[in-house]
Amino acid sequence: MIDAARAPTRAAVILPYERPARGGAEAPAPGTVRAAEARLAEAVGLAASIGVTIVHTAIHPLRERRPSTLLGEGQVAAIRQALAEQNVTLAVVDAALTPVQQRNLERAWGVKVIDRVGLILEIFGERARTREGALQVELAHLSYQRTRLVRSWTHLERQRGGFGFLGGPGESQIEIDRRLIDERIVRIKRELEQVRRTRGLHRRARERVPYPIVALVGYTNAGKSTLFNALTGAGVLAEDQLFATLDPTMRQIRLPSGRTAILSDTVGFISELPTQLVEAFRATLEEVAAADIILHVRDAAHPDSAAQKADVLKVLSEMAEGPDATLDEDWPSRVLEVLNKCDLLGEEKPAGLCISALTGEGLPALLAAIDERLAAGQEVVAYRIPAADGARIAWLHRHAEVLSTSAEGEELEITVRIPAAARARFERIPPLGADLPATANDR
Repeated sequence: MIDAARAPTRAAVILPYERPARGGAEAPAPGTVRAAEARLAEAVGLAASIGVTIVHTAIHPLRERRPSTLLGEGQVAAIRQALAEQNVTLAVVDAALTPVQQRNLERAWGVKVIDRVGLILEIFGERARTREGALQVELAHLSYQRTRLVRSWTHLERQRGGFGFLGGPGESQIEIDRRLIDERIVRIKRELEQVRRTRGLHRRARERVPYPIVALVGYTNAGKSTLFNALTGAGVLAEDQLFATLDPTMRQIRLPSGRTAILSDTVGFISELPTQLVEAFRATLEEVAAADIILHVRDAAHPDSAAQKADVLKVLSEMAEGPDATLDEDWPSRVLEVLNKCDLLGEEKPAGLCISALTGEGLPALLAAIDERLAAGQEVVAYRIPAADGARIAWLHRHAEVLSTSAEGEELEITVRIPAAARARFERIPPLGADLPATANDR
């Protein structure tokens, strides 16, 4: 991990840029490819978020990927000179480096080198706050670091003496480190499994309530946490930096109809999200899988908004693929797109739900849209309930949208809009005076 607290680390951000294919089946869709300058700016933002001082940035076009260093010999030499002139001690390469490439670049430049995956892991390590988040980050970091034990640290080549009477060379330090990492990975996976079982119990408890779940997803720094705070009044960390939110957070919100829903804030996506982190943060993404509405928050003012949208939808699509899919196939029907930061666009506003989580512009319309989408999946039912049966009447007011109430003698006719699951629960509650009392879960 980077220890940026001891002294400001002078860092350089290097972007090896591979031009996308033109034409043919491999060509990307229009608007989904970032310009090199935009990718570099994002990498600079990532690096700055771990507290280093960036003194040098550069874009180096890639003609071919060299197995030994990724970059060409001339590019490696030019970067070495630039790093020496700026007294750089950390080089961030915005690409996925193999362990060999990372080791060779460290030797060529004489500085510590981390790639995009390592940088994102550094950020996650600093931001995780809950026990679950810390475990997920450590698991991802150990899985990544296990392959990096061929780095240029000399202590890893030492050997310890063997045991018993056979003699011969002992276990090398690198083998010991790898074995210790493997043992720690097994322990963390066991602890995470327990955490996930607990989360499963909590989720089943919410299903018994049941409140509909609205999950916020979107590219990192799109304004999800600011929107979460604006809608719930919560104090979730909301800063103008990448990956300000890592741990799942849930709060109740009241919709215009009076209906209660649960709003869930999740980790932001990013292009080329490391596969280790997609798996490690499966628990966070499970909230998206369980959501009745997936609120896709986009930064409408960002020049790469279309490319960011494509990255988010790609990750969601991957969650619905394969035998271990966590999303069902009809997830696109549950997506409601929200264009945030519209206050930065001036007079010309794009079509759709255009809001500003910072100023509050468009939030009433957003709540109404959520309400309308939830109502579309509900049933309208009329019940005749004795006026004295206050428990069941109060239950309907808490868990359904009451459309009308009329009195007929000693009974009330209550017409409600209610989810199918809640209707089934209500109809299992014994009426006043019945032999079987309501269970604790149905009160």
